[in-house]
Amino acid sequence: MIVQQAYQKAAAMCSKSEKCSFDIRQKLQGWELNEDEIDAVIAELIREKFIDDGRYAAYFARDKFRFNRWGKKKIEYQLRMKQIASAFIYDAFDEIADSDYEETAYELIVDKVRKTKAVNDWDMKSKVSRFMQGRGFESELVLRLFDRVNEDIKKGE
Repeated sequence: MIVQQAYQKAAAMCSKSEKCSFDIRQKLQGWELNEDEIDAVIAELIREKFIDDGRYAAYFARDKFRFNRWGKKKIEYQLRMKQIASAFIYDAFDEIADSDYEETAYELIVDKVRKTKAVNDWDMKSKVSRFMQGRGFESELVLRLFDRVNEDIKKGE
């Protein structure tokens, strides 16, 4: 494939949905371009603002939190898999309000407690903790919110 054709196809892909440089690099490798050609296409896409890893990280973090209800650890892991720089990842977390983050975690814990059968509090806590860690929420947050959920349930809320 000619470099100009590759650039046009990649630009068209980037204009349809947000892409990171890692995704585009993989696509270009599939088109059997050599590394120099790939670097040139990606540099031009970045220069033309079709690719911006910081912007990608912000959209990714916001969407995965809002729609998939993922925690920051899972979001960070997925962004690292796409070779996004740490600075972009931590900037992306600014897109998630702390109050929304905690409220979402609280709602997930309440739902899990209501749907889970356990023999005692310790069993319930371990099941909820495993579930929430799989969602990417921090252990200390989960344990603190679990205690709050237990208190609220005992109060009858």
